Amino acid sequence: MKYLLILSLILVSGSTVFSQEEWGNVKANKVTLNEIGPIWPGCENDDAAKRSDCFDTKLIQHITANFKYPTDAYKKNEQGRVLVDFIINEKGVVEIQKVSGGTKALQNEAKRNILSIPKMSKPGMFAGKPRAIKFTVPITFKTGK
Repeated sequence: MKYLLILSLILVSGSTVFSQEEWGNVKANKVTLNEIGPIWPGCENDDAAKRSDCFDTKLIQHITANFKYPTDAYKKNEQGRVLVDFIINEKGVVEIQKVSGGTKALQNEAKRNILSIPKMSKPGMFAGKPRAIKFTVPITFKTGK
């Protein structure tokens, strides 16, 4: 009976460690928690490192594919770098926090582009719970004139 109880404890504690490995680690009474980024649709089946790379790749592809230079800004040769601070909230949806740099027209275009990011398959996680994750994306507008 004693051996059965010890084996059960080993199995239970082993499975807990393996399930928590991605989001945290416990060593020598010190708990380390990892923030896990949101999962972009289509990146669900990879491990944590590949999901992060996939997210970065999909974000760049999205910004590039949805980029539209505002017509009036292009005609006026308005150029600049716009920084977009946003979060992907606990539900996996983008929320703009701040837009800075460039002209108002360029800021509006950068905001439109980021707001068109699709809902994530899974939100970011911290300590095994959904959490808003903050991002800052620079978008450079150049007319080439």
